[in-house]
Amino acid sequence: MPANLPPQYQKAEEEYRKAQTAAERFEILERMLVLIPKHKGTEKLQADLKTKLKETKGDIQTEKTAPKGGKVYRFPRQGAAQVILIGGPNGGKSRILKDLTKAEPEVADYPFTTREPMPGMMAFEDVTVQLIDTPPITDSLFEPYLVNFVRSADLVILAFDGTSDDAPEATATVIDQFRQRATILSTATGFDEDDFSKLCVKTLLVVTRGSDSGVQDRLDFLREMVPTLFATVKVDLDKTDERDQLRKAIFDALGLIRLYTKAPGKPADYTSPYTIPVGGTVEDLAGKVHRDLAEKLKFAKVWGTSAADGQSVGRDHVLADKDLVELHS
Repeated sequence: MPANLPPQYQKAEEEYRKAQTAAERFEILERMLVLIPKHKGTEKLQADLKTKLKETKGDIQTEKTAPKGGKVYRFPRQGAAQVILIGGPNGGKSRILKDLTKAEPEVADYPFTTREPMPGMMAFEDVTVQLIDTPPITDSLFEPYLVNFVRSADLVILAFDGTSDDAPEATATVIDQFRQRATILSTATGFDEDDFSKLCVKTLLVVTRGSDSGVQDRLDFLREMVPTLFATVKVDLDKTDERDQLRKAIFDALGLIRLYTKAPGKPADYTSPYTIPVGGTVEDLAGKVHRDLAEKLKFAKVWGTSAADGQSVGRDHVLADKDLVELHS
C-alpha cells in the first residue's frame, strides 16, 4: 500500500534533513509523526520515526554532555542553496572552489592540502550559491562531520580528476564510505521509504581536467566498480567559458527557479530573486517571503511564462523561472 505522504509532511522531512542540531531534529520528528497519514501503508515509517525519536533524544543528551574542543563545523546557509564539495585526494575540489568563488583555498599538486572545510559564494547570473570545500576522503580517512554536511546539503559535487588513473578507485572509495554510513550519493534527494535511516543525496560528478584523452576510459572504469547514473560534467577550469558552463550546471542540478516580487502599486524588484524548487507554487513563494504572508495569502498576480501578464491566480498556481509575482493578502 503506498504511503501517499502529504506535502506538509514532505516539507517537514526536508526541514529534518537540513536540521543542524539534535534538538532541532527532535522537534521536527515530533511534527512529522503528527503529519504522517495513519494507515497500513505508513506503519513501518511510523515505527521508524518513533525509533528515530528515541535515538535523537539520546543525541540531545550526548550533545549537552560532550566535551568541548572536538571538530564541529557549522556554516549558516547563504544564497540560494548549499553545495558540498567532496572527493578523494587531488580530485580538484579546492580548484573548483577557488575558480568559482572568491575564496582562497590552498591548491597544490600534492594530496591532503585541504585540512578543514572552507566556504565560498558562487555567483550565477543574479543569484549566489554557497559552496563548501571539505577534506579529502580515503579508505582510512573520513571526518565524522562530513556525514551531516552531505545529508543536509542541497547538492553534492563529487570531484574526479580526469587525468589520474587513481581517480576511479579513489572516487569509488568516497561513494562507499558514505554508503557505509547510510548516505547514498544518488540522482535525487530523499529518504528511503523502506528504511528511514538511509538517505539519498543528489550528486553531480564533476570531472576536472575533463579534456584529457583518457578521461572516458577512467569514467567507464568507475562505473564498472560503482554502477551509477550521476549526471556528469567534464570541465577544463583553465577556460572561462567552461567555468561558466559549470556554474550553470550546478544551478540547473539544484532544480530551482528564480522569482521576482513587487508590492501592489510599487515597482518590481529585479535585484534579489527568491528561489524555490521547480514545480513550486505561489504559496511556496509566499512562505519564503514571510510565514505570516503564506497564511494570509488570498491571490497573486503573475507576469511571466506561467501566466498571462498580470493574470490573477490562486495559491496553488505553479510558477516558472523568472516570473514576476505580486502577492495579495
